[in-house]
Amino acid sequence: MSLLIIIIAVTTIISLKGFNDPSFFSKNMFQVQAIQKRKEYARLITSGFLHADFTHLLFNMLTLYFFSGLVIGYLGAIAYLIIYIASIVGGNLFSLFIYKNKPGYSAIGASGGVSGILFAAIAMNPYMEIGILFIPIPIHGYIFGALYFGYSVYLMLNPKQWDNLGHAAHLGGAAVGLVYALLSYPENTLEHIFQILIMSLPLLYLGFKLLSKKGNL
Repeated sequence: MSLLIIIIAVTTIISLKGFNDPSFFSKNMFQVQAIQKRKEYARLITSGFLHADFTHLLFNMLTLYFFSGLVIGYLGAIAYLIIYIASIVGGNLFSLFIYKNKPGYSAIGASGGVSGILFAAIAMNPYMEIGILFIPIPIHGYIFGALYFGYSVYLMLNPKQWDNLGHAAHLGGAAVGLVYALLSYPENTLEHIFQILIMSLPLLYLGFKLLSKKGNL
């Protein structure tokens, strides 16, 4: 778990720096125009270590803490690190694809990486119990995954003024973690193929919508 502590410490330090240094924050956040026009590809990674405020930081790091042990236990520390970084980058690349025609779009946060770890954990154990606010009893991981994907896909396809979450980054990161874990343990994948398919239905719907609209929302 020392790797997890390092990730949390580094993320906290960089986030605190961003809280107090607007120039640093601006230079490292995800921004479509900066990546497309100025080729500032480092933002695909650095934005994953910035947060809007302490609550945002705390929520992401607590979620990461709760699900990291299972992923490290199954896949090992190196694979865990690969999933985390690849999910940050993958989530941001999916955001770049979705919002390529919106140069002003920007985002920050470790949510892509955290989603990757969360869904790698669910892939390893679809029946793990996850608690959700306003639901009095824990629900199975694959049901949580289906609700999470459904909610994110709906709001991504039907954006609301009050919603400021980066659903594309969440979905992209989650997909990276899920696919990595499924490919790492194909026997586990086959054993739980029904649960995985149920969980993935919103993603399949999103893929259909993107193909029908040629990638434009």
